Amino acid sequence: MKSIDYPTATAGELARALRKKKISALELADAAIARIEAQDGPINAVVVRDFERARAAAKIADGLLAKGEEAPLLGVPMTVKESYDLEGWPTTWGFGRNKDHRADKDATVVARLKAAGAIILGKTNVPPSLADWQSDNEVYGRTNNPHDLNRSPGGSSGGGAAALAAGFVPLEMGSDIGGSIRIPATFCGVFGHKPSYAIVPFTGHSLAGAHIAPSELSVPGPMARCADDLALALDIVAGPDGEAAKGYRLKLPKPRHKKLADFNVLVIDSHPRAGTSRDIKAHLGDVAALLEGAGARVERESDLMPDLANAHGLYLKMLLTIITRRDPNGRAPISAHDWMDLLDAQLRLRREWAEFFGSFDAVIAPAFGAPAFLHNDRDTAWAERTILIDGESTPYGDQLAWQGIATVANLPATAMPLGRSSEGLPVGAQIIGAFLEDHTTIALAGLLRPR
Repeated sequence: MKSIDYPTATAGELARALRKKKISALELADAAIARIEAQDGPINAVVVRDFERARAAAKIADGLLAKGEEAPLLGVPMTVKESYDLEGWPTTWGFGRNKDHRADKDATVVARLKAAGAIILGKTNVPPSLADWQSDNEVYGRTNNPHDLNRSPGGSSGGGAAALAAGFVPLEMGSDIGGSIRIPATFCGVFGHKPSYAIVPFTGHSLAGAHIAPSELSVPGPMARCADDLALALDIVAGPDGEAAKGYRLKLPKPRHKKLADFNVLVIDSHPRAGTSRDIKAHLGDVAALLEGAGARVERESDLMPDLANAHGLYLKMLLTIITRRDPNGRAPISAHDWMDLLDAQLRLRREWAEFFGSFDAVIAPAFGAPAFLHNDRDTAWAERTILIDGESTPYGDQLAWQGIATVANLPATAMPLGRSSEGLPVGAQIIGAFLEDHTTIALAGLLRPR
């Protein structure tokens, strides 16, 4: 494909190449489709393939490009998570009972990506109810990690992370409530962003088209091969929709700083409720040294940081209430008044973090305490599962502690690759920032891992 290396190119690079007529949108779509058809068999990432419409959309994009039309992603191929509505295709969330469902229109984020010129190739795999850190279900089967097919690519946006890592697409749209963007990103060695709460609309992201209110924790967000593409995609999909769009507009702040030397960062590698491997601690130490070498102020502890153990307890109570609602056999674990008490506690926690971010620009922490784990039985209860950290068996669900730091406080968090473990597997970190300062965490990730 001329001078473009499609499997490693970023969305921004492809968009620029298209504008400069170095490649056509149809050539890119065909290259992506050919790579998926040739290599996705053992990975099983792109489980809904809308190739015919993608090629038709690419031809339209080429016509617009020939006329000099511009749009941020005009002609760039990408995929979206299976849980988003894509007109004419099922939205199963991994349940066989929903395989005959057909979405009657695109989810808001899908529509916005298409309006920005993106060519949607199809949808990527998820676990049932988006409730696991592996992506395996009765409808589409199991997705494997491109770096080691015996291991999980993460979940619930595992198919998307695998598609990025395998070079199928440069951009993906995921969602996150329990690390569903951040864990797949770190397992597969790519970037992902969990946005500040409620800045990206969830319309069209529901089980089989059900009309339900979004939870107080879950968010849609982009995944990519570089930090710049996270910012590009976030600016496209963020902002109110529906009735709110009549009177509200979103204007996210620019990054706090442009140089590493100007950042004040807290780097942590331990949590009172979750373990962390030696490999990940070593890589976080390298990040701290890199920041210090660049002139940044780096701390390893702070009295300003909210109590992580208390925050984790709050997160678990809120998360359990939300996810049991999805279970047809589930019962509400708390009363309505108890739920309102949790919201009060969440508000207090958010105020504590706001005070913290008056003195710090970001927190850098593990995205998960270990590299990608070996596949386990999707039907085994979480309480019975374990993962290995430095050879020791630890409870599977403990790793929710790392995810909950940002999620329960509604904060943005950008997952970024750090390098490789002693076993050669990708490891990563998350950069957590102040509410609505998504571009600061994304920018810091880009400075630490420039393209």
